[in-house]
Amino acid sequence: MSNPESGPKFSDLPACGDFDMRIAADGTWFYRGTAINRKPLVKLFSTVLRREADGEYWLVTPAERGRIAVDDAPFTAVEVTASGAGRDQALTFRTNLDESVIADCDHPIRVAHRRNQTNQPGGEPRPYVLVRPGLEALILRPVFYHLVDLGEVRNIEGVEQLGVWSRGQFFALGHLQDFESALSEKAH
Repeated sequence: MSNPESGPKFSDLPACGDFDMRIAADGTWFYRGTAINRKPLVKLFSTVLRREADGEYWLVTPAERGRIAVDDAPFTAVEVTASGAGRDQALTFRTNLDESVIADCDHPIRVAHRRNQTNQPGGEPRPYVLVRPGLEALILRPVFYHLVDLGEVRNIEGVEQLGVWSRGQFFALGHLQDFESALSEKAH
């Protein structure tokens, strides 16, 4: 993405309204309801994707901007590789658009939780990694399970958390008790 300070301010660009584009929760891009199957084209669009402070997603060119719909996150993390160990470990994620990002203080991992059927917290975990400012990748379930396999337990503010290290940062994945049944099944 170009340096925003080198061109016109975002708010000064002509707004073209809502583009009939949507990014589905699985990372598929759609135009007018039809999947865009040309990966190079999707990669090109992704280079001008931006998220504003109000949570809206925009495609921004030097001449204009248009809002698009994003169901969850604009990218998905389809793979993670670990190098090193402990605090020196580095976790490199690959997105569905083949962009690589190493989890660190500028690219944190966070885990949100869907609300359950009674709209109470504590539902299914929704893990993300920040790819670019304001733009996250949803960490797909198999990748999240790999993170759990790499995880270690730390006591954070009196609560045992399972988490992973990357570039000297510890990223909590959740309360240990939430993982205990899965971890005990893996041990047997």
